[in-house]
Amino acid sequence: MVTTKHDYDDIPGTYVFDFDKSHDGYHLNMFCMSLLKAENRKAFLADEAGYLQQFPMTQEQRQAVMDRDWLRMIQLGGNIYYTSKIGATDGRSFQYIAGKMCGMSQEDYAKMMLNGGRPADGNRSKSEWEGEKANG
Repeated sequence: MVTTKHDYDDIPGTYVFDFDKSHDGYHLNMFCMSLLKAENRKAFLADEAGYLQQFPMTQEQRQAVMDRDWLRMIQLGGNIYYTSKIGATDGRSFQYIAGKMCGMSQEDYAKMMLNGGRPADGNRSKSEWEGEKANG
């Protein structure tokens, strides 16, 4: 499969759930959706590695699930609304997951958002940043 380049690929920290990500993450997302059923949540929590074997995910996707590496799941094609089913299975809030993806606690994430979110300073395209670095 050929991956298409997009303008948004140049924005740091941006992982758009586009056609390519949807394709790459299909089995990961289907695993997540399986957690809508109570019996599947119970089976997953009883034997995570064994349960994941039912889905033809990549080993890297399986490891991201086992590690609860929320950002890595997104990078590997997970859709945030699907991957949040894992968090719900663990008894975690969406805010908790967002905080983890930002490298902070749920409490610090909540404070940041209540104070207006992340500052826009320093958020620029990768190519712009590389150009400034090269021009010293």
